[in-house]
Amino acid sequence: MTEELKAKVLLVDDEVDFLETLAERLEARGLKVSTATSGEEAVAAADKEGYDLIVLDLSMPGIDGLETLKRIKTRQPEAEIIILTGQGSIRTGIEAMKLGAEDFLQKPVNISELLEKISEAKDKRMLVLESKSVKEIEKILHTKGW
Repeated sequence: MTEELKAKVLLVDDEVDFLETLAERLEARGLKVSTATSGEEAVAAADKEGYDLIVLDLSMPGIDGLETLKRIKTRQPEAEIIILTGQGSIRTGIEAMKLGAEDFLQKPVNISELLEKISEAKDKRMLVLESKSVKEIEKILHTKGW
């Protein structure tokens, strides 16, 4: 597997043990994983780096998952985000999807389900970026008058 094919994932959770375990399990499957333990840290990381997917815990101290989701989506509307919810709060998960999350998963996370979501998000992101590139190329061609 070449470097380009590896999905870049940002895991965001204030439970450090959970975060480290999940990061190790994803890295063992060939993913490039970064971690953040707070919403503020996640927003800063997302500003610096383009991720194929951000996996975001809903309940965190400071700015919670919904607020973090809003802030990242404001800056990067094409960001692919999956929400993790521990409380089994379906209503909050639905609210997160209305705010632009791709999906939500309940903890404890089923690793194969998460890997499937990561793969779908990476494919979708590639399509979005390709379509953006095509539009930019068309715009250049029109302005050059070729």
